[in-house]
Amino acid sequence: MLETYDAPLAPLTTFRLGGPAARLVTATSDAEVIDVVRAADAAGTPLLVVGGGSNLVIGDKGFEGTALRIATRGFELVGTTLELAAGEVWTDAVARTVEAGLAGIECLAGIPGSAGATPIQNVGAYGQEVSATITEVVAYDRRAGEAVTLTNEECAFAYRHSRFKADPERYVVLRVRFVLEDADGMSAPIKYAETARALGVEPGDRVPVGSARETVLKLRAGKGMVLDPEDHDTWSAGSFFTNPILTDADFAVFHARVKERLGADAEPPAYPAGAGHTKTSAAWLIDKAGFTKGYGGGPARISAKHTLALTNRGAATTEDLLALAREVVAGVREAFGITLVNEPVMVGVEL
Repeated sequence: MLETYDAPLAPLTTFRLGGPAARLVTATSDAEVIDVVRAADAAGTPLLVVGGGSNLVIGDKGFEGTALRIATRGFELVGTTLELAAGEVWTDAVARTVEAGLAGIECLAGIPGSAGATPIQNVGAYGQEVSATITEVVAYDRRAGEAVTLTNEECAFAYRHSRFKADPERYVVLRVRFVLEDADGMSAPIKYAETARALGVEPGDRVPVGSARETVLKLRAGKGMVLDPEDHDTWSAGSFFTNPILTDADFAVFHARVKERLGADAEPPAYPAGAGHTKTSAAWLIDKAGFTKGYGGGPARISAKHTLALTNRGAATTEDLLALAREVVAGVREAFGITLVNEPVMVGVEL
């Protein structure tokens, strides 16, 4: 266990933003993680859990407390059952399951961050979500003072949401367990239209699992969604805003507003999102509100590759980033009456 003080946090995030932590502890075992959390709770010290740092926006003043960096390692694959330690690098874990010829998370390739973060956000992309394959999550329950095992149902997964996100001060994820599919080296059925087009197949078809992974990596790279230290379009948290889910009544009002603003032939993206609800595209809203790729004149700008990513061009502060985010939120609200919600976790700041 490594302990440092007045420790820079920006290098631990994909935004490369934020001030220092009063204390930073790097834990390499579940026991060390639990010890640090217990000690902080007993002392009443604020605690910030850091995994891969791909979903954090840390204020410029930093964090006055203990930042716990989870650097645990563990990859255990038995048949189609997979267990990952929370600190495992997610992209590496996906690659290893694909090498084993197993399906279920291949379209989640290239997503930065750690395995322990995936159930918190119910990470998803290109037609897959981790909730479809997670069977159990082992977490330290700070309220009970003990490690607990939560079933998939108990995790209360929803779109980019879970029990862990709903109660962020209660659980620290230690391990995540999955069940994958042995489809003789083939992928899960391709659900996402863009992926199917890139593969030259129809939605619902299967392809070699390695082909699915490689195609998703290329699609993500084209949008600046694969980490590259030399490419400032990847100095982001990926998608900064979640796709809005509207009631049928709210969608009807939105639909009418779109036609009024963009013309009678304009049609916004619409995807089924459960009974009485429709999901639309945050990226589309941002673009049609006038915030196009590369928007911004300062050190924080919209990605030149994807309107849903806000980026640090190398010299930004967190306040620069938040100013841009607030401008986008206000512009979309004024144009379409929809208030975008940030996907990354805010530490010491808010929109």
